[in-house]
Amino acid sequence: MLDTRVGPDIAGELGKINAEEAIDAVFRQYLDEEHYSRMEQQGNIDVRRKIANAIAICRPSSVYINMGTPGDKAFIRKLALEKGEERQLAMENHTIHNDLADEQGRIMDRTFYIADEWEDVSSLANRMTREEALKDIGGNMTGIMEKMTMIVGFYMRGPVGAPASNPAIEITSSAYVAHSAEILYRNSFKAFGMEVEKLGHFFTNIHSEGLNRTEDLPDARVFMDRSYRTTFSYKCTYAGNTLLLKKGNHRFAVDKAVYENRGTQLSEHMFITGINGPGNRVTWCAGAAPSGCGKTTTAMAGNHFVGDDLAQMWIASDGSIRSVNPECGIFGIVEDVNWEGDPMLMENLRKPGTEVIWSNVLVDDKKVPHWAGNGEEPPRKGVNFQGDWQEGMTDKNGKPVPISHPNSRCTLASTALANYSPEAENPEGVPTRIFTYSGRDSDTMPPVWVAKDSDSGVVIGACIVSAATATEVGATGVKRAPWANAPFIPGALGDYMTAQFEFFGNPAIAGDKKPVMAGLNYFLTDLARGGSAKKLLGEKRDVKVWLAWLERYAHGEVEHIATPLGNLPCYEDLQDLFTTLLGKEYPRELYNRQFSLYIDNIVARIDLQVDAYGKEENIPAKLFTILDLQKQGLLKLRDEVGPVVTPK
Repeated sequence: MLDTRVGPDIAGELGKINAEEAIDAVFRQYLDEEHYSRMEQQGNIDVRRKIANAIAICRPSSVYINMGTPGDKAFIRKLALEKGEERQLAMENHTIHNDLADEQGRIMDRTFYIADEWEDVSSLANRMTREEALKDIGGNMTGIMEKMTMIVGFYMRGPVGAPASNPAIEITSSAYVAHSAEILYRNSFKAFGMEVEKLGHFFTNIHSEGLNRTEDLPDARVFMDRSYRTTFSYKCTYAGNTLLLKKGNHRFAVDKAVYENRGTQLSEHMFITGINGPGNRVTWCAGAAPSGCGKTTTAMAGNHFVGDDLAQMWIASDGSIRSVNPECGIFGIVEDVNWEGDPMLMENLRKPGTEVIWSNVLVDDKKVPHWAGNGEEPPRKGVNFQGDWQEGMTDKNGKPVPISHPNSRCTLASTALANYSPEAENPEGVPTRIFTYSGRDSDTMPPVWVAKDSDSGVVIGACIVSAATATEVGATGVKRAPWANAPFIPGALGDYMTAQFEFFGNPAIAGDKKPVMAGLNYFLTDLARGGSAKKLLGEKRDVKVWLAWLERYAHGEVEHIATPLGNLPCYEDLQDLFTTLLGKEYPRELYNRQFSLYIDNIVARIDLQVDAYGKEENIPAKLFTILDLQKQGLLKLRDEVGPVVTPK
């Protein structure tokens, strides 16, 4: 259950600005004549009230209303350099931002949903009562922007005019956050009021980095007020905690899809890419993977790039599933990005012409950035996220200090990519046929398999298991990652799962547009399939083949092998695609190793999911029914053939 506008709006309670006269008085006090006139162009009273209350709480020395003009962008970039939030690098329009050494990922332990006692909140999340949050936010954000400039930006999370786009305000004292927003989102100052009136809502994000000190990190907080679709963030610097237009607002979009548009809209942690097929055909694919598990690489493996992280979806009047990217840029992990696996991204990172914000990589004495896994000769010394670095350094526990943090990032506009598709700005979205789900699975699932129907496809998404990555502070080991969206599902997992079943099974989806839903895994290792090395069984670029096979499958042009788990590709089809797309051989021995079913491993994963979901409330019964059918079919196979079942 989700109740909106229940209890006091914390921003209004702390700011105490309500009437139009009081709102105008705040603007006249804090805004100069130019920015007052800009603010007057935003006529929606709720928008104006929210901004006025943020000003009254934070008490900045000045307020900059960002319209997204070239002059505004130049001001923000200059301010980021003057404040030291960014430093200029050797290449023109390349800058470096370093987060605090102990804040290199999302601070999940200090991230809270503001929830009343009767509200359901995900069992994987933290909650705090409205009364407690009011005290915490009031005690930390009151006056936090004194002697600072507050920057206010007006954005659309998706193309203007798309039915699943969401208007959002970003309010921050961080020029780095504002700079990132200008690259990653559509500044829609002129259209903002019209879109708010048409869609009937907007999101608000209020952030201040405070004094930017390590000793303040225990008091850092990220709050999501679901009732008023407002985020509060303070005393933190990592973009995942501060640029709440991204994952903070994604949470609100998930709520909106689950509780207001159930069965007709989804908000997903997915890339969107177009795959070329025979006869100049383009088939659109969206795919989920936890942060740090290859979404950007997979998106770039397609021929027509729309997005690498988030997707807003709806069922259109023609019976197709349509997708748009809330973002217009990428905030991508750079570890292991290299010329072999990511040539188009490397063109932007190593050649002039593209504006890039780097974070937490090493910078050498020539002001050139370096990162782990780039395939280049590393420098022997430089400065990285933890300070001065030199080859052979170890930490207090004697472990080598890496050249860059595993969660180092690059921020750049999608239009810079060679495979960028102008369809990314189409408010009608792209008609999406294929949906993939993947994680860092080193030892269990094959590279690709297809669900026999949409319900089984939802179960694939619900049962992602992945090695933890560096995107969350303190995360270790292997863990469940439902739909790769788990960290951003505010409500009960049962509600979210029901919405998934209802959406993908909606009879409004036309018969020739039914989704092809598949598991994807290119992290399978040689060691897990009888070898001796921990390296991948295959190459990262092989994902082009798995996507191309799914494209042909969606159009009924390839055969498959039916198994209790789902449908597997036939060797001859893959062999042809490896030759055509990658110009390399694909030995049958490799195919057999990749696509053999290791029954005991798979059954153990099924048991893990049944046990975990059995502890949740209101999980749809069909999840357990489908998992049991898969398990019984696999056990029957094991009895007939043995614990390892080859494709033959």
